[in-house]
Amino acid sequence: MDTDLAAPGDPRALGARLQEARKARQLTQQQAADLLGVARTTLVAIEKGERHVQPAELVQLADLYGREVNDLLRRRTTAQNFAVQLRAVLAETQDDHIDAELDAQITELQRLCEDYRELEQLCSAPLPRRYPPEYAIAGSRAEQAAEDVASAERNRLGLGDGPLVHLRKLLENDVGLRIFYMPLPSRVAGMFGYTDDLGGCFAINAKHPHDRRRWSLAHEYAHFLTNRYRPDISIFFVYKRIPAHERFADAFARCFLMPASGLSRRLNALRQAKKDEVVIADLLTLADLYEVSFEALIRRMEELRLIAVGTWERLSAASFKVREAQALLGLAAGDADADDELLPTRYQYLAVEAYEQEQLTEGQLARFLRTDRLSARGIVHRLKTRPDVAEAGDVGELPIDFSAFVELT
Repeated sequence: MDTDLAAPGDPRALGARLQEARKARQLTQQQAADLLGVARTTLVAIEKGERHVQPAELVQLADLYGREVNDLLRRRTTAQNFAVQLRAVLAETQDDHIDAELDAQITELQRLCEDYRELEQLCSAPLPRRYPPEYAIAGSRAEQAAEDVASAERNRLGLGDGPLVHLRKLLENDVGLRIFYMPLPSRVAGMFGYTDDLGGCFAINAKHPHDRRRWSLAHEYAHFLTNRYRPDISIFFVYKRIPAHERFADAFARCFLMPASGLSRRLNALRQAKKDEVVIADLLTLADLYEVSFEALIRRMEELRLIAVGTWERLSAASFKVREAQALLGLAAGDADADDELLPTRYQYLAVEAYEQEQLTEGQLARFLRTDRLSARGIVHRLKTRPDVAEAGDVGELPIDFSAFVELT
């Protein structure tokens, strides 16, 4: 068991963790002080490290913030803070409603990434980083630069020109990004920050449909590839005139998710199979294959002159109901799956492994998994077993031993 706890004589470090826990709970200093029954000045002094926390007070604070005492006392490697950089970007929006709601999520993203790194340290399993050098696009036309960078990235990652399956897992495992699907304000598509110690850290809006999440992730990845030290928050309708770097990011998403060569080849195969009688249902199926919105597919095909320019506008003018058409065809229409959870699958496996190795208590496991203890037990059971069919045809569960070594040849 990890008993590396902060020394009682280190009130500043403990105060900083208490402040972080309060903000993650979305409480002001006054609100927390009122709930604790103390003066606000007392809480301010505790968070600044100017006053030692009494044991009974620490128990109260831990209970109020939904943390375990041991978790508040645990030493954590201090990370560079990209949250400060993101807040500077947020301040430029001048939208008080978004600012207030998103501020807490920025704090939580920083903490999630720090927790991810701590789990890697506990399990001795660092996330491999396969970042390319930043692509230089200054002076290039945004759309052409996007085609070039998207093609280069697909080649670098060995992706060919087909649809990208499990984009989130791909960018995490093959590039080394930390990606969380969080409940952000509706107008916010996603955001990313970067530090040398945490790497690339992404938050994508969990409230948006599956195809929109993939687009937002590709959009933020474009910013990461070209200027990773400049954090980004993607907000709808924030620009009166879309700047070049945003036009580049959207164009990259189109090109990365729907490469011209692959899309053209699939459409030509459709035309040959159907004797040039391709219908809307065929294109809806194609959008489902690429896991993009129907509008995104149509606009991309218009851009490539694969279909008549203005097709989307004509469909919109005719009040074409995309979701209804998808339902009639039995298409997923962006239904959530396991890849759309708050926490990446790898993060969850690391938490369970650390728990199985007795590096974490059950309470700490629940906190890392952002759930209660009962639900945490369910996650442990789910990740430790997988469906199995015996020789007799009986369906059962096959246990997984996280600590088992694999013999290498």
